Amino acid sequence: MMIPQKTRELSTSEVRILSLASIGGALEFYDFVIFVFFATIIGKLFFAASLPDWVRQAQTFSIFAAGYLARPLGGIVMAHFGDTRGRKRMFTLSVLLMAIPTLLIGLLPTYQSIGVAAPLLLLLMRIMQGIAIGGEAPGAWVFVAEHARRGRAGFAIGLLTSGLSFGILLGSLMAACLSRVFSQTQIAAGAWRIPFLIGGVFGFIAMWLRRWLKETPVFEEMRNRARLSRELPLGVVLKGHCRAVVTSILSTWMLTAAIVVVILMTPSLLPKLFGIAAGQAQTANLVATAALCISTIVIGAATDRFGVRRVSVPMLLFLIASAYGLYRGAETMPAMLLPLYALAGFGAGAVVLTPIMMIHAFPTSIRFSGVSFSYNLAYALFGGLTPLLVSWLAHLDRIGPAHYIAAVTVVGLCATLMAPKHALSEIDAPGAL
Repeated sequence: MMIPQKTRELSTSEVRILSLASIGGALEFYDFVIFVFFATIIGKLFFAASLPDWVRQAQTFSIFAAGYLARPLGGIVMAHFGDTRGRKRMFTLSVLLMAIPTLLIGLLPTYQSIGVAAPLLLLLMRIMQGIAIGGEAPGAWVFVAEHARRGRAGFAIGLLTSGLSFGILLGSLMAACLSRVFSQTQIAAGAWRIPFLIGGVFGFIAMWLRRWLKETPVFEEMRNRARLSRELPLGVVLKGHCRAVVTSILSTWMLTAAIVVVILMTPSLLPKLFGIAAGQAQTANLVATAALCISTIVIGAATDRFGVRRVSVPMLLFLIASAYGLYRGAETMPAMLLPLYALAGFGAGAVVLTPIMMIHAFPTSIRFSGVSFSYNLAYALFGGLTPLLVSWLAHLDRIGPAHYIAAVTVVGLCATLMAPKHALSEIDAPGAL
């Protein structure tokens, strides 16, 4: 169905809401992922020098993984209050909860100064980051979708998801800039703190900016009509919306496969599997992440016009084809790595279909809780298992990572086609899925 021109145009209020939400989301995801770019240095500084390198590295990544394991806790708690007290309050609180531990990581004393207390404090900060990020993405998706006028939710979610992806790009750019400006010795001596301090400061700025956001009209309407859930929202989700939960979890599995494998793991896999220079892989990864940021907007807007189901079939098939193209190309024609990785990054933009589908899978009164529980539970499970499974598959077959993406994407496609649908507002007719 064609959308009238007046509906497609964004008002000043919508531009402000989308901009503030996207900027805040980008900075919060930057704060969450910057840790992994400096994992090697952090391992050397926060654990005993007498430990073997592989032990320190394993312990460092265990602390990184703790952030993923803490996501469901933060998501459940913030979603509960988001469904009962308001979306805006939790949306703003998540930024504050991320800014504080990120800033403190940049100020923490190292193992040499306080001994075993250093890694314990680092673990505590990482758990706090995980709690914060557990409420950010689901809260942001619900917030912008319920603010969007009818027929524009896909574009709004696409722009917000682009902002979240841009946070990953910012982390990669920060790591690249630091390595150019400082030597490894200087970075270990204290320059590693700069990205965390900057992230913390900008997190407080993002929180201040979000003060100017208004509560979503959908929630206000529901509150005015006294239709807020009187039961525990998560209890309602688990009792009456199992189909929505299962399809959302399976779709999120597809999301983790695309982001973790294509964007986060591939730069380190390419040199090991195909002998590609690390610098070449990193440059291609930056281009792929930029393509991801663009793709989420394009695909999100396409769902407004054609519906999620019609868009999901060609885009998820393109994700599979581009993943195979990337790994086959790296094996047979490494000179084409950059354009092939850019196509894979664009294909990975199909992850935006997951939040769009989830937003419609749950009714308004328990939407935040349903999306947050499903998304964070799946990310805690599959986000931790995916690196292990993909590393094992890559050991058996150099194209193994592409096989994994293909298999999980098929599962995600089936979930998208089987998902239930609800209108964004109780007074609207159901949106096209």
